[in-house]
Amino acid sequence: MKEHIILLHGALGSENQFSQLKESLADKFEVHSMNFEGHGGKTSNKAFSIQLFTENLATYLKENSIQNTHIFGYSMGGYVALNAALQIPEKIQSIYTLGTKFNWSIESAAKEVRMLNPQKIEEKVPKFAKRLADLHFPLDWKEIMNKTGKMMNQIAEREKLKEIDFKRIKHKVTIGVGSLDNMVSYEESLTVANQLTNSKLIELNNVKHPIESLELNTLLNFIDIY
Repeated sequence: MKEHIILLHGALGSENQFSQLKESLADKFEVHSMNFEGHGGKTSNKAFSIQLFTENLATYLKENSIQNTHIFGYSMGGYVALNAALQIPEKIQSIYTLGTKFNWSIESAAKEVRMLNPQKIEEKVPKFAKRLADLHFPLDWKEIMNKTGKMMNQIAEREKLKEIDFKRIKHKVTIGVGSLDNMVSYEESLTVANQLTNSKLIELNNVKHPIESLELNTLLNFIDIY
């Protein structure tokens, strides 16, 4: 019987970004993916938060009778996976994070939020705006972006995982960070890797933050598939 693996998307993302990865993993795993509330066409009238998305994950596992699973979490998805490891540890076998930001200070959150300006993005990066509109149809991508900015500030202010939290996580955790990632630093990834009980840090050469820029084979090798 195949083991389960669930793929968790990042902020502003959706499960549709994992279509190729799902196909490639299907020969070895029972592969799952899901949209967090307010993403990928899944409606929500709630404020975004790591806790909300952790609850979304727990609900998915329960509804699909998944007793134990590996998790691949891209960016925010990795943060949700680690938070879930604290709350439903018995449901999780191992975790792979890629491009997950851990340095959530007030200053770093403000820097990220400044880049989440829907009007400027629509004006200066129309292709990206169109991509977001397609990913989240029929939802309003601008509202998703605004709610994401508020969530980032909330993480920094009161929802940030701390050293004491990471030390409680006993699962095998593989942390990946791209050498060209301009959002996540190797240093912050190393700090968390050292705080975790059973972790490995992998730097992916010439890899940027957007998951669309990552070659499939690089991602498969990172998840130890072959």
